Order: sequence, then structure tokens, then C-alpha cells
Amino acid sequence: MLAPPTQVRFDSVDYKNIVNWTPPTNGSSLHFYVQWKIYGEPEWLDVDGCQGIQRARCDLSVVTSDPREWYYARVHASSLPSSKSAWALSRRFSPRWDTKISPPVLRLNLTEQGIVVRVKPPRHLVRKMHSSLHYQIYLLDTSGQEEVYTLDCCSNKLSLEKLTHKEKYCLQAQTMIPLQARSSARSPVKCVTTL
Repeated sequence: MLAPPTQVRFDSVDYKNIVNWTPPTNGSSLHFYVQWKIYGEPEWLDVDGCQGIQRARCDLSVVTSDPREWYYARVHASSLPSSKSAWALSRRFSPRWDTKISPPVLRLNLTEQGIVVRVKPPRHLVRKMHSSLHYQIYLLDTSGQEEVYTLDCCSNKLSLEKLTHKEKYCLQAQTMIPLQARSSARSPVKCVTTL
């Protein structure tokens, strides 16, 4: 009897919902079959493009796109000629609560007045799902002092003025979803020296 795959799990970033699993060790040249269903529904449905595949991952973004629903995925392995494993089930998955949100991308422009910070939001899908994204901008100076600025949903630009000339400043940003009290990790640090 072929052992089932293990560690079936959704890994989701910015609503790109990928199911990954660990193949069983007792089979060679395995093929995998992936199904999905909405929590509470009786019927399992095949995932198009993930029937008889050899890779240990499957993108379920299209079929799990409703953030209000909870989903399951399951996988079984098969090796020719006729050996089939039992199904291995994922934990229940909610796109709304389980996707990790990426930090925004920072663009910095130096001007005579100071630093103009532009924020590029994470993937389009995040913007589509959340009309009210906010951003926290963290400004750190050489003494280690940190100032925090908030950009609301409709603004992606911040002008930092009254800064010390020829001083190094470092910035980070974070995506905030106020309605869910959730936030991303901070973006990588970007540093500039004022004119």
C-alpha cells in the first residue's frame, strides 16, 4: 500500500493560495491528484491542472478566491500500474485570515526640501480585496530615534521635510489592514543621505 502525502498545507501570500505537501518516501515516479471543497459542502472537486502531476504543489488561487469562505484541500499519490494512497487532508484555510500580506515597496527621492517617500502597495489582489489599506512609514535617524507616519487608503506619497542636512536617514514601511487589525512585516530598510 502506498503511503499518503504528508504535511498538506496552504501557503498563502497576498491571496496567492498554494497548497504544498511532502511526498511519501516509499514511492518513486509518483503522480498526485488534488481536490478542494468549501467548508460545509459535501462534494470534493478536482483542481484543474493538478491531476496526475509530479510536482508537490498546486495553485488553488482561482478556486479559493472568496475571502469570506473557508476551504479544504486534499491530495493523494499514485504510482503505476495501480497503487493508490489514501487522501491526505489540509487544515481548514481562510484566505481572509490566513494569507500573509507583503510589505509595500518603498521608493525614495531626495529633494532640496527633504525626502519624498512613495509607497507601492503589495499585489493587485490585496488592493482589490481591501479598499482601505493604510501604510505605516518608519523614519530612523542616526541616533536611533524612530518616527512613525501613517498614510491612509487614498495616499501613497509622503514628503518628509525639516530634516537635518547631510544626515543619513533610514526608512521602512508596513502594510496595514485596519478593518482586520492585521499588518505585514516591515519592508527591508532603505537608507538615504539628505542633500
